[in-house]
Amino acid sequence: MPAPPQVEVRVPHVFCGPDGGFGNPLGVVLDGASVPVGDRQALARHLGYSETVFVDDAAAGRIAIYTPEVEYPFAGHPTVGAAWLLREEGVPVDVLRPPAGEVPVRYDGELIWVAGHVEWCPTFDLIELASPTEIDEHPGIEEGDIYVWAWIDEAAGLIRARCFAPDAGIAEDEATGSSVLRLAAELGREIEVRQGEGSIIHARPLDDGTVEIGGRVVEGC
Repeated sequence: MPAPPQVEVRVPHVFCGPDGGFGNPLGVVLDGASVPVGDRQALARHLGYSETVFVDDAAAGRIAIYTPEVEYPFAGHPTVGAAWLLREEGVPVDVLRPPAGEVPVRYDGELIWVAGHVEWCPTFDLIELASPTEIDEHPGIEEGDIYVWAWIDEAAGLIRARCFAPDAGIAEDEATGSSVLRLAAELGREIEVRQGEGSIIHARPLDDGTVEIGGRVVEGC
């Protein structure tokens, strides 16, 4: 389905590197209420981004998140990207409200942070490999959803990772906040993940049992 001409789609890149490069492109329909629920999956498939966000009520932070094949109740790079774009539009939010529940938002200079529960995240298999070289040489998969990772520097909390999610219509995801959220929870520590071609994702467990993920966002990087 071609994008209706009256629907504007913004494309911030989420979890960019320090120079604003790389990051995961995110489709955002700020006027989400103008797109009927029954048309959203087809539009997300047409756009082809790993996720597309429909902002149904900017002031209240109500959003919906779609991959090319499924709707997600929560995901990392869509919530970080939507929070950033709403601030750019003059509507900063303290909380986003995807179907999973209330997602606290924190603006910290260049970094945008959101917090979520592990049980909200898609169930990617987290697979530790022996070295960053094995991550770089991984051939990918034809079905399933996996997140492969390895330590770059365990003492410093630096990790190399890639994500393959063909079941969600994503051959390889450049930056996957929800998987980093799950990984930080499993490791029980603050981490910095270098994913894909050059994206950077920060994560840290919080005292209330949630995990906060954050990164830089640039529009059109």
